[in-house]
Amino acid sequence: VQLVESGGALVQPGGSLRLSCAASGLTFSRYDMKWYRQGPGKERELVAAFPFAGDGPKYATAVAGRFTISRDNAKNTVSLQMDNLKPEDTAIYYCNAQHRNTLRIYYWGQGTQVTVSS
Repeated sequence: VQLVESGGALVQPGGSLRLSCAASGLTFSRYDMKWYRQGPGKERELVAAFPFAGDGPKYATAVAGRFTISRDNAKNTVSLQMDNLKPEDTAIYYCNAQHRNTLRIYYWGQGTQVTVSS
């Protein structure tokens, strides 16, 4: 299984970025897809989640209204559109695939760096 993130960059406050995660080696329809982040000196935290079925996307309070998660089940990809970025959004962003029925089955990408600074 591989999860490959892309799209991280240095951006000014108020700017936008779009992260993408391409999944391979798994049955995409059996996985809930999520984005986590880990800022400097902080623990990894859940940013957004998009289950394959059932409830719609969910967001951490800190990013609700600014970030949008989407998934393309035909292309096995999940994206995170990030708007109105703030310095506190600076972190390594990780893609996560969580099996819908077996919680112990999950996979991580290698991460992509997002830096928000003027």
